[in-house]
Amino acid sequence: MNSTPPVAPDDYRRAGAADDPRPPLPRSYERRDAAIDFAKPVARNGYLWWYLDAISDDGQQALTLIIFVGSVFSPYYARARRREMRDAEQHCAFNTILYGPGSRKRWSMTERSAQTLQRDRDSFHLGPSHARWDGTQLSVAVDELCVPFPRRMRGSIRLTPSTLTEHTLILDTRGRHRWHPLAPIARVDVDFPGLGVRWSGHGYLDSNEGQEPLADGFLGWDWTRARLPGGDCAIRYEAREPMRQPHKLALRFGADGSIRNEPTSSSMRLPKTSVWQISRRMPGAEGEPQIRKTLEDTPFYARSIVEADFAGERGLGFHESLCMQRFEKRWVQALLPFRMPRFD
Repeated sequence: MNSTPPVAPDDYRRAGAADDPRPPLPRSYERRDAAIDFAKPVARNGYLWWYLDAISDDGQQALTLIIFVGSVFSPYYARARRREMRDAEQHCAFNTILYGPGSRKRWSMTERSAQTLQRDRDSFHLGPSHARWDGTQLSVAVDELCVPFPRRMRGSIRLTPSTLTEHTLILDTRGRHRWHPLAPIARVDVDFPGLGVRWSGHGYLDSNEGQEPLADGFLGWDWTRARLPGGDCAIRYEAREPMRQPHKLALRFGADGSIRNEPTSSSMRLPKTSVWQISRRMPGAEGEPQIRKTLEDTPFYARSIVEADFAGERGLGFHESLCMQRFEKRWVQALLPFRMPRFD
């Protein structure tokens, strides 16, 4: 039984940092039905994204969707920033990936300019794809082109939160990068008829924003979210800043809407990815974490399905390892247009 006291909504500090001298973070949202705000301003050279993932009930299929304003992994945005301050809205993208049995995967990530962007508090339109939040449900219509083998990816994603959170967490010492765990527990319905993909499963939604390029704040990070047997969601975060100790978060989001801090245990090394040799760590590792499947093995990023213990409970979920030092290499950015085409 977890005896860690719940986090008080009006006195919420960086998790795992009870001696943090900074004042409590303010509430991010005035109303629960304003949890997703697609109209939030984005700093020049900064970024804002919404991240959704899901695993099918049978464990055979998975999905990730990232909607970017100021795509942090864009070689075009990185090149433009080297010349001048850049408007983040000139570098937007829908990154949609469907994972199936075996090695079957469908990937799309087309970058577009502000000319194809329309957004307000409740809706986000970019080119032919769009997302809408109605206060209780997020509906996404995807109409993109797969790469590197062209095929139309057209379908729908619907996320229904079990609970919403109103909290913003600071990820860095200077307070320039923030994380919003919007809907840590959710149901997701996926339907892409042309690809023969249709399933339902457990999902997750969050958002990140920064007032500067991601590489200015972090060397990299490891992050995982897992569903626990009773329906709770466990989050582990280890963000690494230059010349500082890693910032670690360990949170449990309850199916009843509660949020609890959990012990921030030491991290454990996981096997490197087989192709690009990306280092992976399991933040707050307990027992023997196991990588069930590596979904993405890229020069600077790895995404995996992991099974691990969280405060004594075994959970299954997504894990990611990010190396921004690798991303900053010019040779790495030269490879990316093959997976991230741009249409103005």
